[in-house]
Amino acid sequence: MCSRLEELRNKQVVCVHTGEVLGYIGDIEFDTESGKMESLVIYGKTRTFGLFGKSQDIVIPWADIEVIGSQTVLVKNKTNYCK
Repeated sequence: MCSRLEELRNKQVVCVHTGEVLGYIGDIEFDTESGKMESLVIYGKTRTFGLFGKSQDIVIPWADIEVIGSQTVLVKNKTNYCK
């Protein structure tokens, strides 16, 4: 299956173990030398209209991705980003 980066950006990310929705893919990190994708980034949620900053971004390593579906990405909880 081929996907464009723009198509990945708006997919919902769900933890397989808890069923928790972590958020939506905001960015993708890749290695410029090898051309391989390294991780997905979910931007942290803003607090109180952005006045009090935002929560920490979630970085999900490529190895933790189980399935990339048409609307959802399922991830495992290896690095404790799922609660």
